[in-house]
Amino acid sequence: MDLLKQAVRSYAGQNSNSDGLALTPVPGLRMMCVESLPGDLHSVYRPLVCLVLQGTKRMTVGREQQVFSAGQSVIVSADMPVVGRIIEASHSEPYLAIAVDIEMTMLRELTIQLGSPRPQRPSKTRTLFAEDTNAAILDCVSRLVRLLDRPDAVPLLRPGIMQELHYWLLSGPHGAALRAIADPDSYASRLAAAVAILRAEYRSRLPVDRLASAAAMSLTAFHKHFKHMTSLTPGQYQKRLRLIEARRLMLDEGLSASGAAFEVGYESVSQFTRDYGRLFKAPPKRDALRARGRSFVEAEQGAGTGTLF
Repeated sequence: MDLLKQAVRSYAGQNSNSDGLALTPVPGLRMMCVESLPGDLHSVYRPLVCLVLQGTKRMTVGREQQVFSAGQSVIVSADMPVVGRIIEASHSEPYLAIAVDIEMTMLRELTIQLGSPRPQRPSKTRTLFAEDTNAAILDCVSRLVRLLDRPDAVPLLRPGIMQELHYWLLSGPHGAALRAIADPDSYASRLAAAVAILRAEYRSRLPVDRLASAAAMSLTAFHKHFKHMTSLTPGQYQKRLRLIEARRLMLDEGLSASGAAFEVGYESVSQFTRDYGRLFKAPPKRDALRARGRSFVEAEQGAGTGTLF
């Protein structure tokens, strides 16, 4: 575990963005290293498993809120807007985590091979799970991280490691729920088709009947099940996608508030400013300046440590 924490701290320190998130050349593998308590972090998660290696984080997904600490794994089973808040981190012991995307195609193939129990009823379908990280899952993730030093081995070794990881997830305490979600006839799977359109075309006006058709549902059923899964209406979900991307454009690419607004599909800067303030609790310009200032100060304080925050 100590070697894995050192690897995350080293890699994320050199490659993370303003929120401490580092992408990697291993597809679907991300890391996080945060030395401070930056407040709420808004993002839209794809299905994933996240291993908390150090520190503590609170996550709010739809109607569910849980606190996760070192030694636990978090499973998010659908494309969900997430509000995360790191509540335990310091310069000497930063919050460290590794996330790996869940590949639904692989999950479905393994579910067929293993045999699937009767799917859960929609009212019992959950999107956020926690469990103590078992040794098999930790081993799979450790091997994925080691591939960073052998990029030539990624195409050869990653598929087998990912298949093994998905097997252990399906064999774990939440395997029955994951098998139900992998069922192509489940509400979660059908809604995923609509969510894919929202994510790909979030800048455009999208008729709700097109989304309902993609999910093979009536308009009434679509609204009901979409709200049940995400706690948002389709319009609110699209707005959340736009605002999170706009904030990323301002912080990571230096766009102005008006430039970011138009880039993500807003036609009115004043409407963008109102929506942004409701979600991030500050106007876009002030929020961006505050975030940049925090990152600069923390980078200065941490200079030479190999971490961004």
